Amino acid sequence: MTKKKTPAKEKPSSPSSHPHTHGQGHCLDLLKQLSAYIDDELPSDICREIRRHLGACPNCEVFIASLQHTVALCRHRPVPPLTSADRLNMRRTILDAANAR
Repeated sequence: MTKKKTPAKEKPSSPSSHPHTHGQGHCLDLLKQLSAYIDDELPSDICREIRRHLGACPNCEVFIASLQHTVALCRHRPVPPLTSADRLNMRRTILDAANAR
């Protein structure tokens, strides 16, 4: 009499079992959506996918925690007064940098 093989049970999906491959652009895709994610502007299914990725990628998890902390600090700081000359110089610097690309 031969033993009947029982199928292996599938493990439920958890953040730690999420496959993570840096080479396939998962981290880059996440970086493109970080601002909207932090501001709660993404649909819940995309937020779930991002959280799943963060649970599997310590580098992205540390990066987003740092970014969230930076945003929180910036939101609680007073806006520095800028002269019109300061604003003009900043615009020129930004445009020069953008055009250099």
